[in-house]
Amino acid sequence: MARVSHSPRIVRFGPCELDLREGDLYKNGLTVKLHGQPLQVLAFLVKHPGVVVSREELRQELWPRGTFVDFDQGLNTTINKIREALGDSAESPRFIETHARRGYRFIAPVREERLEEPSPGADPTKKETVSARRGQAHFLIAAATLVALLVLAGYVVRQYFVTRASPAGGKVMLAILPFVNLSDDTGQEYFSDGLTEEMITQLGSADLKRLGVIARSSAMKYKNTHEDVQQIGRGLGVDYVLEGSVRRAGDRVRISAQLIQVKDRTHLWAKDYDGNMRDILALQSKVAGAIAQEIELKLTPEEHARLTSRLAVDPEAYELYLKGRYFWNKRTEDGYLKAIGYFQQAIVRNPKYAQAYAGLADTYALLGSLANLEAPRDEAMPKAKAAALNALHLDDSLAEAHTSLAFVMMQYEWDWHGSEQEFRRALQLNPNYATAHQWYAIWLMAQRKNSQALEEAFRAQQSDPLSPIIKTDTAQLLECSNDYAKAVQQAQRALEIDPNFSLAHLYLADAYVGKQDYPAATAEFQKALAPDKGDPWVLSHFARSYALAGEPHKSEVILRDLLKGAKNQNDVATELGTIYAALGKNDQAFFWLEKAYEHHSGSMVLFGVSPEYRSLRGDPRFNDLLHRVGLPADNSSIQ
Repeated sequence: MARVSHSPRIVRFGPCELDLREGDLYKNGLTVKLHGQPLQVLAFLVKHPGVVVSREELRQELWPRGTFVDFDQGLNTTINKIREALGDSAESPRFIETHARRGYRFIAPVREERLEEPSPGADPTKKETVSARRGQAHFLIAAATLVALLVLAGYVVRQYFVTRASPAGGKVMLAILPFVNLSDDTGQEYFSDGLTEEMITQLGSADLKRLGVIARSSAMKYKNTHEDVQQIGRGLGVDYVLEGSVRRAGDRVRISAQLIQVKDRTHLWAKDYDGNMRDILALQSKVAGAIAQEIELKLTPEEHARLTSRLAVDPEAYELYLKGRYFWNKRTEDGYLKAIGYFQQAIVRNPKYAQAYAGLADTYALLGSLANLEAPRDEAMPKAKAAALNALHLDDSLAEAHTSLAFVMMQYEWDWHGSEQEFRRALQLNPNYATAHQWYAIWLMAQRKNSQALEEAFRAQQSDPLSPIIKTDTAQLLECSNDYAKAVQQAQRALEIDPNFSLAHLYLADAYVGKQDYPAATAEFQKALAPDKGDPWVLSHFARSYALAGEPHKSEVILRDLLKGAKNQNDVATELGTIYAALGKNDQAFFWLEKAYEHHSGSMVLFGVSPEYRSLRGDPRFNDLLHRVGLPADNSSIQ
C-alpha cells in the first residue's frame, strides 16, 4: 500500500514550481538559482499564502540568534534576491507584497501537490523521482493538449469574460501568449507554436460577440519576451493575458496556465490540467459539448455541431500538419515550399484530414501571389482552390479554407459574387480571423465601397494589432481613397513594428507621391529596394514617381531595364503598364494591361481604384477592361 504525505512536496505559483523537499526552484521549467536563506524564506512564505508574515516571525523561524549583526539588512537583501529570481518587483508585486514595518505577504495563488510515497518495503525502483519526471519532459502530442486547452478555454471564458462587464468597446480582448515549450529539444518549437495557434483558433471561432482574441502573428511577437504584462497589454490592446507552459512525463500531460488582468497585473486564476495520453482523442466531442454547456452559450444547431464534431486525427499526421503551419508562417518562398511538403505528407497519413488540406490551400494561394519558378500563378491558384474545396468537403466549418477559397476566386478567377459569399462565411465561422477581414477589405475597395473597406481593414487590425502587412494593406486602401495623409500614418506604424518591411516603405513612398512630396518618396523607394535592387514592382512605382515629378528620362531608364531584364515580359506586364500610364503613353499602357488581364494578374483586382491608373480614366478601354474583370464601371469619382 502507498501512503500520501500530509505536507505538500511541490507548490506552484504563476510559472514557477518549488520542490520543498529537494530545495529546487523552477520557472517555466528551467532551473532558477536560489539557495540558502533566500530559498528558505520563499518556502516559508509560500506555506503561508495570503497571510502577512512578520519580520519577527521570519527571524525566529529562519535566523538563529547571532547569525547576522544587522538582521534587517540581511532580510532586505534576502527578499531582493527572491524578487530578482522570480522577476518580481516591490513597486508592482506579483508574488511578494511588502507591508511597511510589518513584514511580507505572498499574494500569488498557490497550488499544492502531494505525491504518493511507497510504503516501507516497497520496490524503490518503481518510485518516480522528480528529476526523472523532469527529464521526461518532451513535446506534447496534440490531442491531449487540445482537450486540456478546450477545458481551460471554457473555464476562462465563463469565469472571466462571459460573466464580467464588457468594456466600452463592447468586447473583452484576450491575448494568448505562446505556450512555453518545456522539451529539452529546441527543434520542437513548431509544436508549442502550433498548440498556441490551435488555442487561438478554438477561442476565436467560438463566435462570442463579447470576446475578441488577438491573432497569432501579433501574439507571437511576445515569444520569449521579458516585457511586463502591462506593456504587453498596451501593445496588443487587451484586457487579459493568458500564459502557460506544457509538460509531458511518461504518458501523463500537464498544462499550467494562468490568467492575468492587465490593468493591475492581478493573477485572477491559475490552474494545472493533467491528462492521460490514452484514448484522449475519443473524448474531444464530449469535452466540446461540455464546454458549450459550461460557458452557457446559446448555440444554434449548426454552431453546436461545429463545436462538437472535431474528429480524432492520427498523431503523426497532426505533427506533420503543425510543421507545415510552422513553415507557412515564415511567409517566404522557401517556407511555402517546405510547408507544402509537410501538408502533403499529413494528407498521405490521413486522406480525410481537412485541416491539412486547408493548410495546403493557404500555402498555394500565397505562393501563387509571388513571382516564382517552383509554382507559377497559373499552377498554384488552381491547386489552392482544389485543396480548399477538399478541405470544405471534409469539414465546412474551417474559416481558413473558406478564406483561401475566397482569395483565389477574387484574385485569380474574378468571381466577385462567389468570393464575397466565401468571405462572409469565413467571418461568420470565425469573426476574429484577421486575414479574412484583411482580404475582404480589398474586395470591398475593389467594388468601390471604400468606407466599408476601411472599416473592415481596421477590424483586421483590432484582431492582429502588430501585423505590419495589415497596416500596410490599410495604407494602400487609404491611397485608393485619396487619403494620403492617413496612408502615411498607417505605413509609418507598420515600419514601427518592422523597420525593414519593404512593402511598407513602398506604400509610404506612394503616399508621399500622392502628396507630391517627391524627395521624401525617393528616400522611401530606395529603402524599399534595399532587399532587392531589381524588384520590378518597386521599380515600376519608382519610375511612376519620376514621371509625375517631371523627370521622365529617369522613368524611361527604368522602363528599358525592365524590358531588357525580364526573362518573361508577361511577368512584368502590370509594372510596364504602370510606367507607360505615368508617362502618358496610353496605347502602350493598355497593351501591357491587356497582357496582365490575360494572365489573371492579382493587380487587376484594384485596377479601378488604384492611383497608378487614374490617368487612364475617360479612355473607353478603361471601362471595357473593368467590365471584363467584373468591376464596377468608372464614373470618374470614388464613392
